[in-house]
Amino acid sequence: MTDKNKIMPMHDKIVVKKKDGEDKTPGGILLPESAKDKPIQGTVIAVGSGVRDKDGKVIPLDVKIGDQIIFAKWGGTEIKFDGEEYLIIKESDVLAKLV
Repeated sequence: MTDKNKIMPMHDKIVVKKKDGEDKTPGGILLPESAKDKPIQGTVIAVGSGVRDKDGKVIPLDVKIGDQIIFAKWGGTEIKFDGEEYLIIKESDVLAKLV
């Protein structure tokens, strides 16, 4: 992302740069776009401020920019921004952080 244009997700949302799916099978067969698995791993690019509890206090998210995550396969909204493709997901769609 450029310094001029940034994505700032709201509340408990996270912007993720998806890791590309595999282009070929372990045996070397090239896969058409329609046969590729949807990626479920990516890098956190931006995070929202968090959600508010019943008293109005903001609870920050557990993920931070730069974290490598595994997320729910069919979750989120795909967007295109500055020529790049991203996924906006809720923190509850994050299944794990890679450490």
